[in-house]
Amino acid sequence: MLDQIPFSTFSKLSFSVPDPPEDLLVCGGLEFYDKSVDRINPKNERRLERFKSRNFFKVTTTDDPVIRRLANEDKAAVFATDAILSALMCAPRSVYSWDIIIQRVGNKLFFDKRDGSQLDLLSVNETSSETLPEAKEDINSAHSLAVEATYINQNFSQQVLFRDGNKLTFDEPNPFASEGEEVASVAYRYRRWKLDEDTHLIARCEVHSVTDVRGQRAFLTLNALNEFDPKYSGVDWRQKLETQRGAVLATELKNNANKLAKWTAQALLAGADMMKLGYVSRVHPRDHFNHVILSVIGYKPRDFAAQINLNTSNMWGIVKSIVDVCMKLNEGKYVLVKDPVKPQVRIYEVPADAFENDYMEEPLPEEEQVRPPVEDEVPDGIAEAGAEGEVTVVGDSAGEGEADNDISASVA
Repeated sequence: MLDQIPFSTFSKLSFSVPDPPEDLLVCGGLEFYDKSVDRINPKNERRLERFKSRNFFKVTTTDDPVIRRLANEDKAAVFATDAILSALMCAPRSVYSWDIIIQRVGNKLFFDKRDGSQLDLLSVNETSSETLPEAKEDINSAHSLAVEATYINQNFSQQVLFRDGNKLTFDEPNPFASEGEEVASVAYRYRRWKLDEDTHLIARCEVHSVTDVRGQRAFLTLNALNEFDPKYSGVDWRQKLETQRGAVLATELKNNANKLAKWTAQALLAGADMMKLGYVSRVHPRDHFNHVILSVIGYKPRDFAAQINLNTSNMWGIVKSIVDVCMKLNEGKYVLVKDPVKPQVRIYEVPADAFENDYMEEPLPEEEQVRPPVEDEVPDGIAEAGAEGEVTVVGDSAGEGEADNDISASVA
C-alpha cells in the first residue's frame, strides 16, 4: 500500500476549473426525446418495454480508440471517462467498495475500470440505514438489485425516445460499434479541462438524447430511479408521487445519495442542459421481471447539484488532489480502492499485467482445486436476473470485436 486518504480530507478540498471546458470531438448519434412521457403519472402509468437488440458500451479509458488517438497527439496528460471521474468526485458519499485502475505511462495518467467493474452497475439503497438481505440470490440483495436497476436504467433510456430512425449525428460515428450494429442513443463528448499550466485532463462524457427548447438544441441525460418494495423506504411511490413528490425525492436522496450525485456529476461533466429522472417501480414487490414507469421529472443539472449539496469546486478538488498524488508515482500500474468498511480510499501498486484478460495465476494442483458447482446449484435469482436483463452491454474489449455480453455475464 502506498497511500491512504480518509474521506474527511476530501470534504475540505476546493479547486476551480475554467468553465465551460473545451470540446475536442463529438461521436455517435442521438435520437430525439419524446415529450409525451413527461405526462406519465401513477394513474396513467406506462409499462417498461425491453430493448433486447440495442447495444450499450461500457468501454474503459485505455480501450477507447479516440482517447488513444488523443493521447498519441499529446492533447492532455490525464485521461478518464465521466463514469470514473464521477466515482472519484462523489467518493465521500460512497458506502460500497469500488476500485479504479491507475496507469502511469511516461508523463501521462490513465484512469481505468476493470471489465465487469462495480462501476458498471447502479447501486440501490447504498446509503440507506435499512439493511438489504445478504443472500446474493435474494431478489432484494444488493447484487440482484444492482443488476435489476442497471437494465431498468437502460430500457428506460431507450423507451423515452422517438425511435423513428431520425438521429442527430456528429463529427464521427460511435467509435465502439460495428457496421450495421443497432446501438443505444448516445453521443460521446470528448472534453478537455485545464488543471494547471502543465496539466490538462480529457474525459469521454455521455449525453443520451436531444430535444428542442424554444428553438435551441438541448442535450439530455436519462436515468431511472427504481422502487422495489415500499416497505424498505417507507414511501409508496404510487400514493405519494403526485401529492408529495418532494418527500419521494428526499427519501431517494437519503437512500441513494451516491448514485444521484454521480448522475448529477456526469450531467455536469457532459454539459447536459437537462437531466431527466424516471421513477420506475415493480408491477408487484415480488416480481423483479416486470416494471412500470410512474413519472418522469426534469432538472437542470446545476440547480439539482445545489439542491443535493454537490459542490463542483469540491468535486474538482478531489480529482485534482488524486491527480497530484498519482503524478508523483513512478511509471507503472496502481489500483485505488474504496475501503469496504471505512470511509477512505487506498492506493496500491500492482503488477503490470494485473486485471488483464490474459493475466493467469499459477494453477493449483488438481487435488486442491475447487470443483465447479453442478448446474442445479446455480442460484435461481442470478439466473433469473440474467434472463430479464437482455439488453446487451458490451464490455471493455468492445473496440476489438469480441462477443457481446449481456448484463448478467458482465457482472458475473
